[in-house]
Amino acid sequence: MPNTGYGRLAWLWLSLLVLVVDQATKYYFEHRLELYEQIVIIPDYFSWMLAYNTGAAFSFLADSSGWQRWLFALIAVVVSVVLVVWLKRLGRDDTWLAIALALILGGALGNLYDRVAIGHVIDFIFVHWKEHGFPAFNIADSAITVGAIMLALDMFKSKKTGETVND
Repeated sequence: MPNTGYGRLAWLWLSLLVLVVDQATKYYFEHRLELYEQIVIIPDYFSWMLAYNTGAAFSFLADSSGWQRWLFALIAVVVSVVLVVWLKRLGRDDTWLAIALALILGGALGNLYDRVAIGHVIDFIFVHWKEHGFPAFNIADSAITVGAIMLALDMFKSKKTGETVND
Protein backbone atom coordinates (compact mmCIF):
# COMPACT_ATOMS: atom_id res chain seq x y z
CA MET A 1 0.00 0.00 0.00
CA PRO A 2 1.59 3.32 -1.02
CA ASN A 3 2.28 5.91 1.60
CA THR A 4 0.18 9.00 0.94
CA GLY A 5 1.07 10.92 4.13
CA TYR A 6 4.30 12.45 5.28
CA GLY A 7 6.10 9.13 5.57
CA ARG A 8 8.94 9.39 8.05
CA LEU A 9 9.66 13.11 7.57
CA ALA A 10 9.38 13.49 11.34
CA TRP A 11 12.94 12.11 11.44
CA LEU A 12 14.16 15.35 9.89
CA TRP A 13 14.69 16.50 13.50
CA LEU A 14 17.65 14.09 13.57
CA SER A 15 19.07 15.63 10.39
CA LEU A 16 18.72 19.08 11.97
CA LEU A 17 20.43 17.86 15.16
CA VAL A 18 23.36 16.46 13.16
CA LEU A 19 23.63 19.73 11.22
CA VAL A 20 23.60 21.89 14.38
CA VAL A 21 26.10 19.73 16.30
CA ASP A 22 28.33 19.51 13.22
CA GLN A 23 28.39 23.27 12.67
CA ALA A 24 28.84 24.04 16.37
CA THR A 25 31.82 21.71 16.70
CA LYS A 26 33.39 23.00 13.49
CA TYR A 27 32.99 26.57 14.75
CA TYR A 28 34.53 25.67 18.10
CA PHE A 29 37.58 23.92 16.68
CA GLU A 30 38.16 26.48 13.96
CA HIS A 31 38.28 29.20 16.62
CA ARG A 32 40.24 27.07 19.12
CA LEU A 33 43.00 25.67 16.91
CA GLU A 34 45.38 26.91 14.26
CA LEU A 35 45.46 24.97 10.99
CA TYR A 36 47.03 21.52 11.61
CA GLU A 37 47.52 22.25 15.31
CA GLN A 38 46.81 19.15 17.41
CA ILE A 39 45.47 18.58 20.89
CA VAL A 40 46.43 15.04 21.81
CA ILE A 41 43.63 13.25 23.63
CA ILE A 42 44.99 9.69 23.63
CA PRO A 43 48.68 9.61 22.70
CA ASP A 44 49.37 7.73 19.45
CA TYR A 45 45.63 7.13 18.89
CA PHE A 46 43.40 10.20 18.91
CA SER A 47 43.72 13.99 18.59
CA TRP A 48 41.72 17.06 17.80
CA MET A 49 43.34 18.65 14.74
CA LEU A 50 42.04 21.43 12.52
CA ALA A 51 42.23 20.64 8.81
CA TYR A 52 40.50 21.91 5.68
CA ASN A 53 39.32 19.63 2.91
CA THR A 54 38.51 21.06 -0.52
CA GLY A 55 37.93 17.58 -1.91
CA ALA A 56 35.56 14.77 -1.04
CA ALA A 57 36.07 11.77 1.24
CA PHE A 58 39.74 11.09 1.97
CA SER A 59 40.56 14.43 0.26
CA PHE A 60 39.60 13.02 -3.16
CA LEU A 61 40.20 15.77 -5.78
CA ALA A 62 41.46 18.18 -3.10
CA ASP A 63 44.32 19.29 -5.34
CA SER A 64 42.01 20.33 -8.20
CA SER A 65 41.60 23.97 -9.17
CA GLY A 66 38.30 24.65 -7.41
CA TRP A 67 35.69 23.23 -9.78
CA GLN A 68 35.26 20.26 -7.41
CA ARG A 69 33.70 22.56 -4.80
CA TRP A 70 30.66 23.12 -6.99
CA LEU A 71 30.52 19.54 -8.24
CA PHE A 72 30.42 18.19 -4.68
CA ALA A 73 27.89 20.86 -3.70
CA LEU A 74 25.64 19.85 -6.61
CA ILE A 75 25.95 16.18 -5.69
CA ALA A 76 25.06 17.00 -2.06
CA VAL A 77 21.97 18.95 -3.15
CA VAL A 78 20.77 16.14 -5.42
CA VAL A 79 21.43 13.48 -2.75
CA SER A 80 19.63 15.60 -0.14
CA VAL A 81 16.53 15.94 -2.33
CA VAL A 82 16.53 12.19 -3.00
CA LEU A 83 16.85 11.47 0.74
CA VAL A 84 13.94 13.77 1.65
CA VAL A 85 11.72 12.18 -1.02
CA TRP A 86 12.78 8.71 0.20
CA LEU A 87 11.95 9.65 3.80
CA LYS A 88 8.54 10.90 2.69
CA ARG A 89 7.80 7.60 0.99
CA LEU A 90 8.78 5.37 3.91
CA GLY A 91 6.19 3.42 5.81
CA ARG A 92 5.46 3.34 9.52
CA ASP A 93 7.64 0.27 10.07
CA ASP A 94 10.73 1.73 8.38
CA THR A 95 12.22 3.40 11.48
CA TRP A 96 15.72 1.92 11.07
CA LEU A 97 15.87 3.08 7.45
CA ALA A 98 14.48 6.50 8.39
CA ILE A 99 17.22 6.99 10.99
CA ALA A 100 19.88 5.95 8.45
CA LEU A 101 18.57 8.38 5.84
CA ALA A 102 18.23 11.21 8.38
CA LEU A 103 21.84 10.75 9.52
CA ILE A 104 23.12 10.79 5.94
CA LEU A 105 21.01 13.85 5.14
CA GLY A 106 22.23 15.77 8.20
CA GLY A 107 25.84 14.98 7.36
CA ALA A 108 25.42 15.91 3.71
CA LEU A 109 23.88 19.24 4.68
CA GLY A 110 26.64 19.96 7.21
CA ASN A 111 29.38 19.49 4.65
CA LEU A 112 27.33 21.23 1.94
CA TYR A 113 27.08 24.33 4.12
CA ASP A 114 30.87 24.39 4.53
CA ARG A 115 31.51 23.99 0.80
CA VAL A 116 29.11 26.74 -0.23
CA ALA A 117 29.75 29.19 2.62
CA ILE A 118 33.52 28.92 3.04
CA GLY A 119 34.82 26.87 0.11
CA HIS A 120 36.11 23.87 2.07
CA VAL A 121 34.98 21.38 4.68
CA ILE A 122 36.29 21.84 8.21
CA ASP A 123 37.65 18.64 9.76
CA PHE A 124 38.90 18.24 13.32
CA ILE A 125 38.79 14.59 14.39
CA PHE A 126 42.10 12.84 13.82
CA VAL A 127 42.51 9.13 14.48
CA HIS A 128 46.12 7.99 14.33
CA TRP A 129 46.76 4.94 12.23
CA LYS A 130 50.28 3.60 12.30
CA GLU A 131 52.66 6.42 11.39
CA HIS A 132 50.42 8.64 9.30
CA GLY A 133 46.94 8.58 10.69
CA PHE A 134 43.51 8.29 9.18
CA PRO A 135 42.36 11.38 7.25
CA ALA A 136 40.79 13.98 9.55
CA PHE A 137 37.00 14.05 9.59
CA ASN A 138 34.06 15.70 11.37
CA ILE A 139 30.62 15.04 12.86
CA ALA A 140 28.95 15.24 9.44
CA ASP A 141 31.31 12.60 8.06
CA SER A 142 30.62 10.42 11.10
CA ALA A 143 26.85 10.72 10.63
CA ILE A 144 27.16 9.86 6.93
CA THR A 145 29.29 6.82 7.76
CA VAL A 146 26.94 5.53 10.48
CA GLY A 147 23.93 6.16 8.23
CA ALA A 148 25.56 4.37 5.30
CA ILE A 149 26.38 1.36 7.48
CA MET A 150 22.79 1.29 8.73
CA LEU A 151 21.55 1.55 5.13
CA ALA A 152 23.78 -1.37 4.10
CA LEU A 153 22.59 -3.45 7.05
CA ASP A 154 18.99 -2.65 6.13
CA MET A 155 19.56 -4.27 2.74
CA PHE A 156 20.41 -7.54 4.51
CA LYS A 157 17.32 -7.59 6.73
CA SER A 158 14.93 -10.42 6.04
CA LYS A 159 11.97 -9.80 3.78
CA LYS A 160 9.14 -7.93 5.42
CA THR A 161 6.00 -9.86 6.20
CA GLY A 162 3.42 -9.69 3.49
CA GLU A 163 5.91 -9.48 0.63
CA THR A 164 5.89 -12.28 -1.88
CA VAL A 165 8.51 -13.39 -4.30
CA ASN A 166 7.31 -14.07 -7.83
CA ASP A 167 9.33 -16.70 -9.66
